[in-house]
Amino acid sequence: MKRETVITCIEPNRAQTMTTVLDGSYQRIHPYEGQEEDADDDDDREETPQESGVIIHVVPEGNKARWNHIEDLDSFFARMYHYHQQHGFLCMMLQEVLELLQFFFVVVFVTYLFHCVDYSKIYNGGDVNNNTSHKNDTVVSLGVCIKSISLFYWSLLVIAAIFFILQFVKVLYHLMQFWEIKMFFNTALKIADSELDNFTWHEVQKRIIEVQKEQEMCIHKRELTELDIYHRILRHKNYMVAMINKSLLPVRLKFPIIGEVIFLTRGLKYNIELLLFWGPWSPFENNWHLKEDYKKLNKRQELARQLSKHILWIGIANFVLCFPILLWQILYTFFNYAETIKREPSVLAMRTWSLYGRLYLRHFNELDHELNARLSRAYRPASKYMSSFTSPIMTILAKHIAFITGAVLAVLLLIALFQEGTFSMERVVAYMTMLGVVAAGAKAAIPDENLVWCPETLLTAVLAHTHYRPDSWRGNAHTLTTRAQVAQLFQYRAVHLLEELISPFVTTYILCFRMRHRALEIVDFFRNFTIEVAGVGDVCSFAQMDVRKHGNPMWQTVTHSPTVSPLQQEDRTTGYDNQYGVDPDKYYISMSNHYTQAEDGKTELSLIHFTLTNPEWKPPSHAENFVTALKERAKKEVTTNSDPYNNPLIASLNSLSGLGYKEHVSNIIRSTINQMSVPSMSNIFTNQPSTSATSVGVDQSFNHSKSTLHRGVTKKEGPLHNERGFLYDLQQGISNQSLGASVFGSGHSYIETHTDPSVPIELTAADMSLSTLYLHELHHRQVNRRGYQETATRSIWQRSPTQELASLPEVRQEKVPLLLHQDSSLRKNRES
Repeated sequence: MKRETVITCIEPNRAQTMTTVLDGSYQRIHPYEGQEEDADDDDDREETPQESGVIIHVVPEGNKARWNHIEDLDSFFARMYHYHQQHGFLCMMLQEVLELLQFFFVVVFVTYLFHCVDYSKIYNGGDVNNNTSHKNDTVVSLGVCIKSISLFYWSLLVIAAIFFILQFVKVLYHLMQFWEIKMFFNTALKIADSELDNFTWHEVQKRIIEVQKEQEMCIHKRELTELDIYHRILRHKNYMVAMINKSLLPVRLKFPIIGEVIFLTRGLKYNIELLLFWGPWSPFENNWHLKEDYKKLNKRQELARQLSKHILWIGIANFVLCFPILLWQILYTFFNYAETIKREPSVLAMRTWSLYGRLYLRHFNELDHELNARLSRAYRPASKYMSSFTSPIMTILAKHIAFITGAVLAVLLLIALFQEGTFSMERVVAYMTMLGVVAAGAKAAIPDENLVWCPETLLTAVLAHTHYRPDSWRGNAHTLTTRAQVAQLFQYRAVHLLEELISPFVTTYILCFRMRHRALEIVDFFRNFTIEVAGVGDVCSFAQMDVRKHGNPMWQTVTHSPTVSPLQQEDRTTGYDNQYGVDPDKYYISMSNHYTQAEDGKTELSLIHFTLTNPEWKPPSHAENFVTALKERAKKEVTTNSDPYNNPLIASLNSLSGLGYKEHVSNIIRSTINQMSVPSMSNIFTNQPSTSATSVGVDQSFNHSKSTLHRGVTKKEGPLHNERGFLYDLQQGISNQSLGASVFGSGHSYIETHTDPSVPIELTAADMSLSTLYLHELHHRQVNRRGYQETATRSIWQRSPTQELASLPEVRQEKVPLLLHQDSSLRKNRES
């Protein structure tokens, strides 16, 4: 077994690795993944001699060298994540093979129905005595069937055959790729396929970080962090979330009569990702590196013209292929939903989270299973909120339609029972099925007569799980405008299917006539919001969750200037003088503006979410400052003697009580009220209207011990035991006469107390819900006290990136260079 020594030379302008085999048989030189070693990184300073600029490490022998220096870590980590979420090698490959066979079945089955069946004999044949021969004559022979296929249909079959071959090659490629992932799980991570469902992704991620220290999959830095792994898996997804957050993508259309709608389908999303991320003309040179021209200011006009031309060609290709795509979507939708609609017609009246809603509500650095868990918890309160709105006209029409269809259906049923020979039984069944669909749709439009009207409470429950909403929704949950905006995020399944069907035509229009005109803004976006992170590559700067560069002062409690902060000024009016007890000089000066800051508190909430779901992650100083200020604010408010009605924490806890955590929140509120010496306030919690746990879909698994948590935890959000949670620390602080011990700081270990059935062991979701409600409450009060009423009415439905850029001439002229990582800036200053 050969043993290798890898010598890494760091030069000012270029980084390269020289690998020499000790027996002297050969040498090879290969470049990094386009990364420069960060000389200011603390870990690298320890292992890199400053005077030599050389890193020497020995590659392990045997199986340990198998995964040393993986060139494309983005794809490798993404495959690992999908392998874990899809339950291992067998399930993944079985799914892909059956999908391939499903496509083959649809093509063959449709061809048979269109060309191999003589429908004239079916409709004209009426001899019931010669039924067998009649059925045999309806099937055309194979030779006649092939000859009856038209030239146009042959062209469709050729396209289908090419697609099938490409998919078959893709399945074989995935077979080899995921076999390698299987070996990595079994050998390096020591997780057998049979035990895969017993591990959460958080536990798998911890093992990956440990394996990195032994195998050095990434040779650009000795230790990987949780954020590094998220960056690689979600590199392109974070760009999409940021572009949706900044209203950069042209997904808002105005239709006659209907008005403005948000249109984002799978086909349009596929084309956008093809153009911007992984296509041959995309701005990315490879998975982890943005093309150098996109980082140069003087290339912006040329790149915009090229991107506009590429968008036009992709739009034309969509127009050419729109008919085959439309035909396939019609067939797939029919075969997939026909039986379901026949059995349960109300499925079309059910709601689902739209593709736009999933991007708007997604945090930076949030994996799919974490997002799905949040949206699943928000489904019931969102459904109840949307159902609470009724139209009197639609209700009247629905009642009469249901009555008429029900009457006709009853008559057909009697005919089928007593006069079978009067009508053909097949036709009676068909009529009854159609009438049943109409009746079910009409009844779905009739509101429940026992429905309680509490839209504000329901929308607050939705916010607790989705974490985002425009400021204009607060206090206006009862209005039709807010309801219509929520419907853009949470749409009917029938609307979703209709959008997918018309997607081939609308996608062509959006690409050719809307997105092409945004080419320059897209080029500027990639230059202004891309940073280089050592050992990771080029990532969206928003994904760094830097509250200095991309935070909004109206969502923060930290100091924004060396003198007076908004919250400190607020404290002077309320009597809280320097309530944080920290030195203002430790905090930063805000560097964000309307162009660089994320909207709707995206940066701040993403930071909180990532900190909760990855408690071992060590955040940078600016993130620690933000968390510290929030922690001190909560500590002060939970022990203050101010009016409980005006206490943001009490209001947040009261809202959380309706989500299934009533018992635990009740203890906190009662203890808080006792310290406030306001006995009459005990009703603030018990008398408030709230939705029950069953109404909001919260799974209260508080009384389960760790020994019962076995299979089915692969989709679990965050760690099973979290020491940094808000709700847990407040509850533990009460028991220790020290309320508000920490928002995210260290507290009592769950591991030490999880055997107590009164202490919940899975409170990551509850902690995040409380943090969301608390931060929104602080934001609302800060907006009101500072008099920014125009900010409260500005939402994603009114934002215009063009107007926003026009108001910032220095940005419109693009004099803002590529945002650099803080460490990279220090390195370049040192080199100069």
